[in-house]
Amino acid sequence: MIGNFKVITLCGSTKFKDDFLRIQKELTLQGNIIISIGSFEHYDKEIFTAETIEMLGEMHKRKIDMADEIYVINKNGYIGNSTRNEIEYATLTGKKVNYMCASSKKTQISGRT
Repeated sequence: MIGNFKVITLCGSTKFKDDFLRIQKELTLQGNIIISIGSFEHYDKEIFTAETIEMLGEMHKRKIDMADEIYVINKNGYIGNSTRNEIEYATLTGKKVNYMCASSKKTQISGRT
């Protein structure tokens, strides 16, 4: 917590840009400080080098470190490999994990998110 504000890091596939923006706004208006991703490479069809992808992954772990909890944007229950790794990291570091879709236990694991 920072002051009276809970800090939440958003996690999920970068193909769900519209959901990220909507949930970021909703959670902010509920009185939370939101940390999000800096690029929507799948949605924007950007191609990054392996080094950049690795850097962004490590940076996102630091964002998780700064948060009280994470919020997983798992549209239609989808969770890719990178997001699954972020959930595991958050769990190992004692962060609460919330999901956009309650069907998270029946998630599709596929590729890099």
